[in-house]
Amino acid sequence: MSNPVERTAEQNSALLAIDELIKFAFDKGLIKGADIDYGRNLLLKQFHFDEPYNPDVPAIHMVAQGQAAAEPQVMLDTLIDYAHSIGLLVENTDTYRDLMDAEIMGLLMARPSEVTGDFFDTLDREGIESATSEFYQLSINSNYIRMDRVSKNVYWKQPSAYGEMEITINLSKPEKSSAEIALAKLMPPPSYPKCQLCRENVGYAGRINHPARQNLRVIPLQLNGESWLFQYSPYVYYNEHCIVFHHDHVPMKLTKDTFRRLLDFVDEFPHYFLGSNADLPIVGGSILTHDHFQGGRHTFPIERATVEEVYGHNVHDDITLELVNWPMSVVRLRANNSSLLLNSANEIYEAWKSYSDAEVDILASTIQNGESVRHNTVTPIVRRRDGQYEIDLVLRNNRTNEQYPDGIFHPHPEMHHLKRENIGLIEVMGLAILPGRLKEELDQIASILTGDIALLDMIRQQPNHPLAIHLLWIEHLVEAYGNDLDHDQATLTIQNEVGTKFAEILEHAGVYKRNDQGRKAFRRFVTRMNYHLKS
Repeated sequence: MSNPVERTAEQNSALLAIDELIKFAFDKGLIKGADIDYGRNLLLKQFHFDEPYNPDVPAIHMVAQGQAAAEPQVMLDTLIDYAHSIGLLVENTDTYRDLMDAEIMGLLMARPSEVTGDFFDTLDREGIESATSEFYQLSINSNYIRMDRVSKNVYWKQPSAYGEMEITINLSKPEKSSAEIALAKLMPPPSYPKCQLCRENVGYAGRINHPARQNLRVIPLQLNGESWLFQYSPYVYYNEHCIVFHHDHVPMKLTKDTFRRLLDFVDEFPHYFLGSNADLPIVGGSILTHDHFQGGRHTFPIERATVEEVYGHNVHDDITLELVNWPMSVVRLRANNSSLLLNSANEIYEAWKSYSDAEVDILASTIQNGESVRHNTVTPIVRRRDGQYEIDLVLRNNRTNEQYPDGIFHPHPEMHHLKRENIGLIEVMGLAILPGRLKEELDQIASILTGDIALLDMIRQQPNHPLAIHLLWIEHLVEAYGNDLDHDQATLTIQNEVGTKFAEILEHAGVYKRNDQGRKAFRRFVTRMNYHLKS
């Protein structure tokens, strides 16, 4: 193929995409000058080419011509389309395209040891903020973080009695087709990697039921004298959304060591917060089988919430306890001394684990099948603020009953049309992560508020209509706002209603309700632990 005219248009497009991708990788620092020929040859082999678009132009000169693309997706899409046309792609679906996407970018990245070396070199020269910024940008440039998808997320801020909440409809996580879901169910349970957090994911090619991770890189950490690893989330729900996970596949377990690890992290990363999901079902995260934390560089609504009451410790003057204006029940501890804060946080956690108050429906444990089952736990969040250490202990209880089989302190049934899943760490802090299906559903509901009565009649008549789960809410909206709004008014109205419901969902998850009875009960718990009200 020495003459471009002997090639098809698709072949020329693919070869040009290879050159543009090499130029992008060099411009973004994914590869160095000595890697240019090597990287291009790997891509040529990947797509069954024997030579580049113009073999007479050295690659080092090619990358210097013109301006590099700002992001790689256009070139990747061209190459994956070409791969499909020549039979290299099993099926032209998001799942298989993503597997190849990661494979391509993995060819243009430094080895994990080099990335780790670069991180610590930058840390030594310029400090931790520069090191994390550089590593975050690497995760974006490598397409591990798919910013083309993240940018499609719907996001707005919602005023509430607790300050501005943040609402997002998540479109960055691709949904599998029904055929792919059926195929995945037929596959044997995975044994390698054991889960999507395991360190063995680095470089893994993926499969139909497990994402490819050739473009994933992680950084080793020491927390509490143990080996942990640091990476960024591929779905970045907020700025520099990171995941810190145990070196080994060990289950989530909240202990005093958990608090020590969180405090150790913010010592090393003072510009980040770090938190843990609770360690019990219903109130925990989606992955309980591998111990991990989530953090990042973002100020959440919970951090901006106003303080309602301030307590002092009867023995330790340096400890301040605050109750904040928040829909969930938050005990905030502040101190200059991290060891003192560690011990104080653990005392409250241990006290809460065994604390019951039947007057407000809080039972620390129940007997099930002849065994005692614990229900109380916390969602801890640690940050540095104004030179102090700060930890939020969000009190949780996962008990169920006949009225609330999904959880007493969990989104109640009337909210399930919007949110049925667990309220995890990120939502506890005031950022709603709503399922992608809601974007189209809310758009259709907006059309009803602008006059599409035929759609409303259809929903009323068809119990299996996709919007039938929203029918009671839609009827409320029409009664409250009518059906002659313009498009912008309808969209804003629905966003306000969704945001209001999110605050209510968090109230459902709060163990102490926002009423006189709940406040008195909350104070009973706090004052029994050597704290006295100051203001």
